[in-house]
Amino acid sequence: MLDNERLKALLLKENYLTEKDLARGLKFSEAYKISLYEALQADNIISRPILGQAIAEYYDVPFLDLSNAKIDLELLALIPEAVARTYQFLPVGRTKTKIFLAMADPADLSALHLAEKKLGTRVEARFVLAEDLEQALGGYGPSLETEFQKIIASVEPKNTSPEERDEATIKIVDLLLEKGFRNKASDIHLEPYSSSIMVRFRIDGLLRRVLTIDKTWAESILSRIKIMARLRIDEHRSAQDGKLRFGVDGKMIDVRASIVPISEGENVVLRILSAHSQSLTLPNLGLNEQHFQMVKEAIARPHGMILVTGPTGSGKTTTLYAVLNILNREEVHIATIEDPVEYAIEGISQIQVDPKSNLTFADGLRSTLRQDPDIIMVGEIRDKETAGIAVNSALTGHLVLSTLHTNDAATALPRLIDMDIEPFLIASTVNMIIAQRLVRKNCEKCRKSQPLTPEELVIIEHEPIIKNYLKKKGYKTMKKINVYKGQGCKACDQTGYAGRIGIFEILEINDEIRKLIMAKEDAAVIAEAAHENGMISMLEDGLDKVLSGVTSLDEMIRVIAV
Repeated sequence: MLDNERLKALLLKENYLTEKDLARGLKFSEAYKISLYEALQADNIISRPILGQAIAEYYDVPFLDLSNAKIDLELLALIPEAVARTYQFLPVGRTKTKIFLAMADPADLSALHLAEKKLGTRVEARFVLAEDLEQALGGYGPSLETEFQKIIASVEPKNTSPEERDEATIKIVDLLLEKGFRNKASDIHLEPYSSSIMVRFRIDGLLRRVLTIDKTWAESILSRIKIMARLRIDEHRSAQDGKLRFGVDGKMIDVRASIVPISEGENVVLRILSAHSQSLTLPNLGLNEQHFQMVKEAIARPHGMILVTGPTGSGKTTTLYAVLNILNREEVHIATIEDPVEYAIEGISQIQVDPKSNLTFADGLRSTLRQDPDIIMVGEIRDKETAGIAVNSALTGHLVLSTLHTNDAATALPRLIDMDIEPFLIASTVNMIIAQRLVRKNCEKCRKSQPLTPEELVIIEHEPIIKNYLKKKGYKTMKKINVYKGQGCKACDQTGYAGRIGIFEILEINDEIRKLIMAKEDAAVIAEAAHENGMISMLEDGLDKVLSGVTSLDEMIRVIAV
């Protein structure tokens, strides 16, 4: 990949970008500590095809948009998956005399020579964007079901030895972890029933059934997972939590294991934790320009508290990490107390909560304060003790980031009062509250614009908030509104959705809101005052994303539950 300086020179020389746009990209790159290549796309400064074409011209090879290309499966079979992933290339087409090779780095001569040796013919490079290549590499290999049946078939004979069955069990667990990671699942569920184990992957927030395993494998699979997570294999009546690691494509992936006894056995949930956070930026997560500027101003203050609220699985911790990426500088000391540590960030002291050794959020926060941090991130405020220490930390010159489980931004304030925090302390310390949800994004490869369905029109007619907001946006007749929706394709597994993005509301604590806090007003009064001061609600932010084609109306309604 081109470094920042070479990419900058290339884009200016060929007039792909103006000096102003490039300066904006460089500023974004510096703010988030990401490459210029990532920044240009994250801030929508240049389209991906145009960026790809520019880099391809630098390498003097044709550009191939893999997102629209059809991969020849017969060609894939000629190169082992491990080789393709290690050397980052993919055979994508051929003529009688040569094979075309998709590469993220066409200047890698060793990869080109290896490809010619493996394929036995001349190869010609085509430049592809790295993220498109990574997705295309997912076309390798048979399905989870096919690979599982192959393992089972190898131990079907009655004379199979215990050692061979143990080896098969190891392969099954490794297969589940690998496929879960490759399918971008956040969780792997193994649910026991009377005669089988159902395996489901949580992808983009929704569970999908992917495999059914005969119950005779339950004990061996469960034991294997417990061994990997360093849990007691002879304990079947109590819940256990542990952590394990496994390798995929040269990366070590952390997995949190939760095992709970139920009537039919033991239920297992494996939470796959991302190992890197460099690509986490607030615009990537879905913050619009207005919200982005508000957050930047809030985190520039040397002390106070910023809270992120929402239900479990709404992306609160990910948002905090994106903020930490901005704040992470050499001249400041940042400490976090988390359960679990989901992203490893260089330059930040990260503490893992451990109930077994009585290291709670409150104890970790108390200990951290003795080490003179400038910024503290508390994974979650769960109790009165943690809330009290966090508020006092914000009051004594620290910037404190944390999360709360509340449905919207305004509800967080009465919640803190319920935790016995004095209203004057809340008014003095809380700078901002961010509430959020995650919605699935329309698949960019199969989304199409279409009129609102009769069902959607009925919903709008019966929801004055939606109807009024659309009218404010200039839509006088609801029937003339067109929205995007994924139609379902191979890339999105026929779901119409690929990936997720946040919808947000941000409550700034100004003088008027402080007076309401001091008066112990309820959340509805505070929310109304915030709206009058220009706060964009989650519903309104969601509707903006629907109108811009990012998500569908029914998906937004599913998440917001209007």
